[in-house]
Amino acid sequence: MRIDIITVLPDLLEGPLNHSIINRARKKGLAEIVIHNLRDYTTDAYKSVDDYTYGGGAGMVMTIEPIFRIFEQLKSERNYNEIIYTSPDGESFNQSVANKLSTLQNLIILCGHYKGVDQRVRDFLITREISIGDYVLSGGELAAGVITDAVVRLLPGVLSDETSALTDSFQDKILAPPVYTRPADFKGWKVPDILLSGNTKEIENWRHEQALERTRKLRPDLLKT
Repeated sequence: MRIDIITVLPDLLEGPLNHSIINRARKKGLAEIVIHNLRDYTTDAYKSVDDYTYGGGAGMVMTIEPIFRIFEQLKSERNYNEIIYTSPDGESFNQSVANKLSTLQNLIILCGHYKGVDQRVRDFLITREISIGDYVLSGGELAAGVITDAVVRLLPGVLSDETSALTDSFQDKILAPPVYTRPADFKGWKVPDILLSGNTKEIENWRHEQALERTRKLRPDLLKT
């Protein structure tokens, strides 16, 4: 998979995407993540990529020209399955969306910034808009990092235990059950006996019941879907 991330703050993404599981995927050649500085694609002498909004109002708006320019260059090199814009009013990002994106080959993520982007970018160039929550960030870089992390960890061969991702919260529309490790007894706080029984079927049943109970308590909205 290749993910091209377009941003006005490339340094904000270099750190998070060069560590842990994402870095492992890059080193294995399973994921190619390329960060592009949008300012490299403007003809403005001051490297500006924003301007005042027509009609007046507070805030600056990302201009269409440098965005169009980098999109045209990238699309001339390969076909992209999705061109994503990170926006507070996009569709809500969840595990199901991450699963679907992980099956694709090439993605572009445009990080929103300032007051937003010229609407013509959204109308004619973007294929999908995604929000990671009902709040506003200073820019879309953190959202792009979240999307990239959630998608790349699902790629075959990225996790040392590939079945691990299948048991994460939200994969089956419910939260994950509680987990324990050694010691079995710490200061009188004991691991449930069922987990020490060795009875695989009963353990799986217990885990499913615990997952449902946790979901009912913490995220009852998930059970409605």
